[in-house]
Amino acid sequence: MRKLISWWNSRGNLVSLSALFLLVPVIGRYSLGWGTPLGYLSDLALGTLLVVALHNRRLFIAIPVMLIWALSVIGTAELVSAVGRMPAPEDLHFLADPTFVANSTEGGGLNHLHLAILIGAGILLCALLWRRRETPLPRYAYAVPAALLAAHAGVQYFQPSDAEMWKQFNLPHQLVSRAVTSGEMAYQDWRDRDQPEARPDVTGLTQHDLNGTPLLAGRGQAKNVLIIAMEGIPGAYVATNRAALSSSYEESMMPRLSTWAERAMTTPDYVVHSHQTIRGLYAMLCGDYSKLDNGTPKGVELLGNPTRAAECLPAQMHQAGFSTHFLQGAGLRFMAKDKVMPAMGFDKTLGRDWFKKKPYLEFAWGMDDKAFFEGALDYVGQLRQKKQPWMLTLLTVGTHQPYSATPEYLAKYPTPRQAAIAYLDDAVDAFLKGLEEKGVLKDTLVIVTSDESHGIDNVRLASAWGLNLILAPEQAALPPVKAGVYGHVDLESSVLDYFAIKAPQDIAGRSLFRDYTTGREMVSFTNGMQRYHDGKGNFTECDFQQVCRRYKSDGFIADTAKFEGRFSGRDARLMTARADILDQSVTKAQSAREYQFATKERIRLKPQIDNEYTDNLIGAQYLEFPANTHTTVRLKIRAIQMDANGAKVTLKTRSFEKPVPIEMPEFPLVKRNQPLEVTFGFDNEEARKAFSFHLLAEGKGVIEITDFHVLTQPRKSTINATEAGGTGLADAKLLPIPRLSGHPNLMASQPPESQDDITPAEAIEDPSPQLRQMMQ
Repeated sequence: MRKLISWWNSRGNLVSLSALFLLVPVIGRYSLGWGTPLGYLSDLALGTLLVVALHNRRLFIAIPVMLIWALSVIGTAELVSAVGRMPAPEDLHFLADPTFVANSTEGGGLNHLHLAILIGAGILLCALLWRRRETPLPRYAYAVPAALLAAHAGVQYFQPSDAEMWKQFNLPHQLVSRAVTSGEMAYQDWRDRDQPEARPDVTGLTQHDLNGTPLLAGRGQAKNVLIIAMEGIPGAYVATNRAALSSSYEESMMPRLSTWAERAMTTPDYVVHSHQTIRGLYAMLCGDYSKLDNGTPKGVELLGNPTRAAECLPAQMHQAGFSTHFLQGAGLRFMAKDKVMPAMGFDKTLGRDWFKKKPYLEFAWGMDDKAFFEGALDYVGQLRQKKQPWMLTLLTVGTHQPYSATPEYLAKYPTPRQAAIAYLDDAVDAFLKGLEEKGVLKDTLVIVTSDESHGIDNVRLASAWGLNLILAPEQAALPPVKAGVYGHVDLESSVLDYFAIKAPQDIAGRSLFRDYTTGREMVSFTNGMQRYHDGKGNFTECDFQQVCRRYKSDGFIADTAKFEGRFSGRDARLMTARADILDQSVTKAQSAREYQFATKERIRLKPQIDNEYTDNLIGAQYLEFPANTHTTVRLKIRAIQMDANGAKVTLKTRSFEKPVPIEMPEFPLVKRNQPLEVTFGFDNEEARKAFSFHLLAEGKGVIEITDFHVLTQPRKSTINATEAGGTGLADAKLLPIPRLSGHPNLMASQPPESQDDITPAEAIEDPSPQLRQMMQ
């Protein structure tokens, strides 16, 4: 016993510290589903370093280090769960923000309480069993964490991983690695200071290419076009795609859709350019790449560029004599789709409120997929009763987290996600069968795709792997598998080519209805990685640190690729410069950015706000404000019906889903004869991205938002305007919602048919943790 006590006195700190810094992180990483070899190696490297450094220190020194480490572990788990990214140094000030802390712990506190309990128990154990002095470890003990860190760096260099950053690093290790890389980049910038910056040639990406050999002789036989966009479905779920690309992913998630793919022309190497529904819809409907960063979605920017909006596919089909329709299962306000879709050229833009039939289950974001497709089939029937050809775009919502599936499906499948995908698979199968029974497939071009990809763990590039199945009346003339690299940017060109409609000059892309003998360039931005394929077998991807890796790959989507090295500095900046050029395709070099989000729609309020996302009244989400600018916001709300207590209005601001404190005046109550009119502004000393306004109102009554105007312009011009006695808006010309010539319905969605048809404060499409992760 004496020997045991003696041993504990000499090594007790070492044992308790090892349990805290080595055992706890391994258990925590495994429980979070982040168990990759690089992640474990990172935790062991940091853990051994802390053990060696603290084992012979005083407790008052060790405890603060333990607490800082605990905060980094718990903070990483919580932030990844909430918005899908690791913390950054600039997040530290939010810990002192009571609003941020309160909102972050709202609804039951921490998402990973077990991890906090495990860490707390480990720290308590160390404190209770701590010994003032222990036998010191030899100096070469520091060689152990050094060797582990070197091994991690070596694996990263020679066999880089595609896993998310939190699966490869713990937070302190990631921050150190980021600082080292920043130093390397600064040195390379200094070394290259005398070399002129090259401007990348983006012609290969932006050209409209119809030089391929047509698959069809002349115009297609179909008279209508139907586009089905399924929420978040990757191309890997289609068996033909997996086989064509020799994918190692074997799980059959959508067997019924895979059966339809055998009857269709499917494109295995099909790229989605970004995450987020509004970006995917823009890319596929406007013949352009969605932004390759987290700036203001181009769909929203279309509201200030009616000329470019008129070149989108719905507007082009309308001009060709088609009636154009957009129908989705969710509410329309989120991401301003109630304004963006009409601006693109849809005659009718309809959301959750169009569906009068009771859904099969209550789902926060909108209609479940079975009920949605049954309603869509009825809508197709209504269109077929008219003589005019039509274009209909459908968007599902059920495969968003928390996922929509009936109890029968949830009982049959191990996870809600798998149940929701199976539910969608059966629903879209029934819909396509219904189309076939009604004879729709005989006279309609049907394109089945997805707005984005929610990715698949341990499947390379799954976050950029989209799908495209084409069912056409002349199916026998089309190949079952379409070779080559294609993406959402090609969908508008393909539809216009099929119907022999001359394409507008500013769209990009190739036609899926042509064969090409040469490769083509392609880009994507998913999971925080910029990716580029040059069409000549070279694939490059760059991370947030502007560290790039080059591979040999015949196509874009591939199960494996030969790693050929990494680079940074000037060549890496070419990737960023290419993205910057493509990102300006709508705004070009405009000095001011201006948006109007008011729809003048009548909204029946809830007596109490349940959730700032689901009850958000406007679509001003994920905006970008350049550095050294000033943003002015003007808000006007009037009451249509209101009780004597009036309505309380709140405006919350967020960036990357984190609360951002903005000084604004106190909003008075909205009453029947007292409309709310507020104007305020704020400076953007540094660039803001993914900035969102959440407008909330609670009360008993009906309101109308008559104005929600956001103007961002260089700070100097704002100051001059203010000094001249104005508000900074004096010289600004308000841009209305784009209206196309001869197209009266492009102003807004269909108005209510009667005074009683008031739109409720409906559930928005998708602020779920998964979407937030995909944004990053």
